[in-house]
Amino acid sequence: MIQRLVRALLGVLSALVGVAAGHLVASLTDPTSSPVLAVGSGVIDRTPTPLKEWAIAHFGTHDKDVLVGSVMVGVLLLAAVAGLLTLRRFWYGAVLLAMLTVIPAVLASNVLPSLVAAVTGVAALAWLTRVAPEPEGGTGEGPGRRGVLIAGGTLAVAAIAMGSAGRWITSYRTRTTVVDLPAATDAAKALPKGLDSRVPGITAFRTPSSDFYRVDTRLVLPIVDVDSWTLTIDGDVGREVTFTFDDLLAMPLIERDITLTCVSNEVGGKYVGGARWLGVRLQDLLDRADISSTSADQILSTDVDGMTISTPLDVATDGRDAMIAVGMNGTSLPQEHGFPARMVVPGLYGFVSACKWITRMTLTTYAEQDAYWTKRKWATDAPIKIASRVDTPKPLATVDAGRTVIGGIAWAQHQGGVSRVEVKVDDGEWQQARLGPSAGSDYWRQWYLPWTAEPGQHAISCRATAGDGDLQTTERASPFPDGSSGIQEIVVTVS
Repeated sequence: MIQRLVRALLGVLSALVGVAAGHLVASLTDPTSSPVLAVGSGVIDRTPTPLKEWAIAHFGTHDKDVLVGSVMVGVLLLAAVAGLLTLRRFWYGAVLLAMLTVIPAVLASNVLPSLVAAVTGVAALAWLTRVAPEPEGGTGEGPGRRGVLIAGGTLAVAAIAMGSAGRWITSYRTRTTVVDLPAATDAAKALPKGLDSRVPGITAFRTPSSDFYRVDTRLVLPIVDVDSWTLTIDGDVGREVTFTFDDLLAMPLIERDITLTCVSNEVGGKYVGGARWLGVRLQDLLDRADISSTSADQILSTDVDGMTISTPLDVATDGRDAMIAVGMNGTSLPQEHGFPARMVVPGLYGFVSACKWITRMTLTTYAEQDAYWTKRKWATDAPIKIASRVDTPKPLATVDAGRTVIGGIAWAQHQGGVSRVEVKVDDGEWQQARLGPSAGSDYWRQWYLPWTAEPGQHAISCRATAGDGDLQTTERASPFPDGSSGIQEIVVTVS
């Protein structure tokens, strides 16, 4: 029994050495081709939408960590089996260990990391099994326990060193690049002072870039050289045009406060953020390509690694402040938010408007080409729904009886902004909350309601009304296929 356990552990250690070696090579070439990450990306692309939404709802921004961890657990379990097989024949285990790299080799654009992982893992297994005590019935003349400890310790140190080096190199290569940006030709007004300075617990009026939500399909950020990056507009256009990053900076820039929302955001969810964006009007870029006679009905955006997002052309060109953004909150885009350039279209969920790391916009039709999300049956036209959220008190919180406040945020992009927020406690009447300052119709509003909390358990609900008169719907809907809806209700205990 002990011998089997030892062999299983030898298989696991060999796999860890192979994975670490593959990760190191990938960090120097193409980080996305790291064996475990390649499998994880393949799983993301093939995961059914309901399961993907479940993962986002339950694990949030840690869903990718859970995925990578799950893939790794699966690899190590099979590696343990490979170690056990060496009790029969070494090559039984070696073949299984090598086969673990076949899938990432097929999925990755670069097979070298998987090949290195296979060779390194098998070599490590060969060394470990050679110094391990022989199976029952052998000569019993192997090096024994001391040899296993020396070999195992050496390989463990090597795995840690290679894995750490790979992580550091990848982090270094995908670090945020800060670029000096010119001032906006059409600058936004100074952002008013929000309620967060005097209402504890309410969401900040402007979301710091480091806290801005991130939901995408990537397990590792792309590496983009701003000096060689270009943006091409092609397809059904009068003329194909290509812009460098410097070309964009030389054009008139607009600065706008815009709230972005992910379609995966549940009622009361956190995948929403408000930031100040700097960029070139999308219409100005499309005019350079002459789309006056186009028959296209969508802009098919492509990022540097081939991810596609489709945006309805009529919405993108209806006069709203749609842009190709190059700046966020006063500096160049952070790497995780699309550096060097991304699309921002107010009023549309990100999956049809917010292509990050954009490098191409193709004017085409929905009948001719499907984007990543439309292939998966998500909506093609997805305006952001009116929504509101209670920030304070927190759900299931216990608060002291007496004078306190209920506060939160609400948004109604491209519908005249938020004109009213109402709050209901238990079965009482809807009460009008006090609104914070406005930063434009495409930006969220903070709100609060003074509340005299009485002992007991209480249900708190909120709803918003847009400037065009539309009231937040009570109809409950899940995020798929065009965004969640319904009224948030939280329960708190007053003591």
